[in-house]
Amino acid sequence: MEGKIPVIDAHQIEEKSIKLREIIEKWGCFRVINHGVPLELMAEMKSVSKELLDLPIEVKRQNVDVIPGSGYMEPSEKNPLYEALGLFDVASSLSVSNFCSQLQASPHQREIIESYARGIYKAAIDIASKMSKSLGLTDYSFENWPCQFRINKYSFTPEAIGSSGVQIHTDAGFITILQDDENLGGLEVMNESGEFVAADPLPGTLVVNLGDVAVPWSNGILRNVQHRVQCKGAGIRMSIATFLSPPPDKIIEAPAEFVDAEHPRLYAPITYEELRRLRFTKKLHAGEVLELID
Repeated sequence: MEGKIPVIDAHQIEEKSIKLREIIEKWGCFRVINHGVPLELMAEMKSVSKELLDLPIEVKRQNVDVIPGSGYMEPSEKNPLYEALGLFDVASSLSVSNFCSQLQASPHQREIIESYARGIYKAAIDIASKMSKSLGLTDYSFENWPCQFRINKYSFTPEAIGSSGVQIHTDAGFITILQDDENLGGLEVMNESGEFVAADPLPGTLVVNLGDVAVPWSNGILRNVQHRVQCKGAGIRMSIATFLSPPPDKIIEAPAEFVDAEHPRLYAPITYEELRRLRFTKKLHAGEVLELID
């Protein structure tokens, strides 16, 4: 496991899995196989994603924010090689329908997006539940948690090789499920020693990253992972990220099972909306926001 992103078989994770717990404590990141999302659907969704991001910019701009950062993101001075489209909640049929309508999706594209939204949401809930059970929580439910979705496109040129596609950051939510590019690598995650490790492509798998919410939710047991995207070669790199997060008004605090006399509560209760606002207004994109609530 040293030096490589750990791989977990979702079919072989038992209750209170010691292996899974060690990985999410040490790495905050792993690849998962047998995750339940059909490989053919993953390929079709990747194709649809490219079609949508090839649309004229005036159409892409119709993909507006529901919450800050949830809609279309144009290439910027900070990230000139990157653009993305966003869907606020894959678990909401209305949110999915609005996303498709904004981008004038064809009936075929809409069918693929709807099928992928159902499949990836089910996978996210299953993975989050297996993680919580590995920590000893038997009945914690994530069923009402929204799941934001982002289609990412990196337009890497030969001149860009060696540069950054997206800056170092952590994700704000609980977990991120990433379908990365099966051909063009570039994703790197920071290990315990502060070194970046390449998450080389492994077709058919999903990458799971733990975000900022996981740290106060677990009373510091779990690790949010800093990661970045580097340009390793010229070409178009596509990825699809799904972010499982608490509802905006939900107070993030550790369950009683994680708090006792030897392990006092480390973080002040805060709603997810407040946490996101702190990250956004203070421009704290790499986990530093947690220092404001400890």
